[in-house]
Amino acid sequence: MPIATPEVYNEMLDRAKAGKFAYPAINVTSTQTLHAALRGFAEAESDGIIQISTGGAEFLGGQWNKDMVTGSVALAEFAHIVAKKYDITVALHTDHCPKDKLDGYVRPLLAVSEERVARGENPLFQSHMWDGSAETLADNLAIAQELLERARAAKIILEVEITPTGGEEDGVSHEINDSLYTTVDDAIRTVEALGLGEKGRYLLAASFGNVHGVYKPGNVVLRPELLKELNEGVSAKYGKASPFDFVFHGGSGSTEAEIALALDNGVVKMNIDTDTQYAFTRPVADHMFRNYDGVLKVDGEVGSKKTYDPRTWGKLAEASMAARVTEACANLRSTGTKLK
Repeated sequence: MPIATPEVYNEMLDRAKAGKFAYPAINVTSTQTLHAALRGFAEAESDGIIQISTGGAEFLGGQWNKDMVTGSVALAEFAHIVAKKYDITVALHTDHCPKDKLDGYVRPLLAVSEERVARGENPLFQSHMWDGSAETLADNLAIAQELLERARAAKIILEVEITPTGGEEDGVSHEINDSLYTTVDDAIRTVEALGLGEKGRYLLAASFGNVHGVYKPGNVVLRPELLKELNEGVSAKYGKASPFDFVFHGGSGSTEAEIALALDNGVVKMNIDTDTQYAFTRPVADHMFRNYDGVLKVDGEVGSKKTYDPRTWGKLAEASMAARVTEACANLRSTGTKLK
């Protein structure tokens, strides 16, 4: 069962929450980065999450027409085939989708899965993300209600981002300031709109100082203890212990202690993109610099096919990214936790 069924995906998230570990959610942009992620999970004996952002889907759709739905559906179908060769289970997820891209991305993909479920099949993706962090909370949650109803009917889990994460992600940017912290009131309003599971399961990307992109430790102040405050604030009002399944966005540069505290406080999914992008590209750059006169036809020479063959440097890139995914599994305590 390499691609999780809806039931198995729920089991995965439940196990992560109970075991205080999280699944690395790896952004992919090609069949090769998909294989790198699968390989990294397999080497760590960890299940995981593969995700495609709007920018990644546009890239996958080809630069001729940049169709996000075509790109994401094609890679998802590819994943359903090749993942069978890996001895782990993965869920397929779509990453950040802002309001102006819903009609060109998440809503059509929900329709694809609705059709599949109507035929007695499983959904194509196991979860989708609605990023309403650029909207008012009221508008954000109103759209989330509509999407959650459709997702539940299609046996899909919805991820919502209710308050801003700093930095920039696929064209959505927020300043790094005090607004990067979700309040208990924000969390209560979320439950009032989306419920506590009875309206459909959702993952919550709360803000505790997170920043997308590249930053060094100390540039922002992460407060993973805030997640405990959000859980306790909602629990006090509604009587449900640990009500949220949290997602950690913008984790590049986080310390091991910050990650550990976030796991202890309910994070079950952590997005990893910047670090794996660098891991993939670094050996390619090294290969090009070391083999300059082979990858280029310098001064009328013919170069070396063995050095500019994409398979040569592509294998190095895959291995490097897989190693970074394995490292992420260790950091998130998911190593060795795969479903038997």
